[in-house]
Amino acid sequence: MPKYLWQVSYSPEGARGLLEQGGTARRAAITEMVESVGGHVDACYFAFGVDDLFVIGDTPDEVAAAALAVRTAASGAAVSHTVALLTPEQFDEAAARNVTYRPPGAGR
Repeated sequence: MPKYLWQVSYSPEGARGLLEQGGTARRAAITEMVESVGGHVDACYFAFGVDDLFVIGDTPDEVAAAALAVRTAASGAAVSHTVALLTPEQFDEAAARNVTYRPPGAGR
């Protein structure tokens, strides 16, 4: 299954809900959401800085990941950025693929 990193920033409304319910309740809700599309949560960490939460997990496909993103956005409680992750083996496969590329400004 494709693996993702979700970087989440809470709106003031979302932060108030987080303060009321707590971190473990939020982790349970996130796990339930990801599992509802057939995925799995590997890790869930709160942070401070630009992003408030980092989640690593997988979904069966990109459509499932998009469903999670649109539901999160529609709530207004958080903004989530989805980053597709590759294993080192997947990166090796990508690096070995033949690609035709011409840098900008290079001759034709």
